[in-house]
Amino acid sequence: MARESKNEIRVRIHKRIRSRVAGNQDRPRLVVFRSLNHIYAQLIDDQQGHTLVAAASTEKDLRGKGGNTEGAKLIGKAVAERAKEKGITKVVFDRGGYLYHGRVKALADAARQAGLEF
Repeated sequence: MARESKNEIRVRIHKRIRSRVAGNQDRPRLVVFRSLNHIYAQLIDDQQGHTLVAAASTEKDLRGKGGNTEGAKLIGKAVAERAKEKGITKVVFDRGGYLYHGRVKALADAARQAGLEF
């Protein structure tokens, strides 16, 4: 019997989180995905199935800064500013099955400081 990979465990945890966390038009879901070199965040309206706002460290102006907490702070700030432009101030946070630590926590804290409530 093969051991479960870390990503399979994360996906299982994420499914459990998603059974309780859902976003809507008034309060979209702030989703975090991180890879070794990049970090991505998006606001999703689960009722409509639409991404309202997104920010990623792969974007031209934010490129090369996603592999550390400083880059995560920039992405958190960027997604919060883009959300405020669309009139979104309240969100529900979806950590994507990752521990609330390091880059995920840095992104969340930066989004809060930039004006998002969760």
